[in-house]
Amino acid sequence: MKSQAELHQELRQRILNLPGVKKRQNAGIHEDAFFAGRKMFMHIHGHGHCDIRLSKGDQARVLAEGKARPHRWAPEAGYVTFIVEDEEDLEPAMDLIRMSHHYFADKQSVLRTEHQ
Repeated sequence: MKSQAELHQELRQRILNLPGVKKRQNAGIHEDAFFAGRKMFMHIHGHGHCDIRLSKGDQARVLAEGKARPHRWAPEAGYVTFIVEDEEDLEPAMDLIRMSHHYFADKQSVLRTEHQ
């Protein structure tokens, strides 16, 4: 069984392995913020408290299916919260994170294409 520190390091590494992801520490109020292009698509507070930004449709579906909790401060922006407490939480968290990354990375690709 992994320690909390090892678990959360693995989570951060999995996020950084997504194409084009950059991490910025202390971006605003967030301990670790992850960006696709210039758009922050998720951030982590402390150990495993993941706030993940989704499209409005994905947010509604994920919340209805009970796959995440509503975000306390910015649900109107599409954020949901998922807390990684053990190894079994890694893959469900990554499913939501990949969904977010795909949405925002695709939006960034569209914006780059329009400006070329």
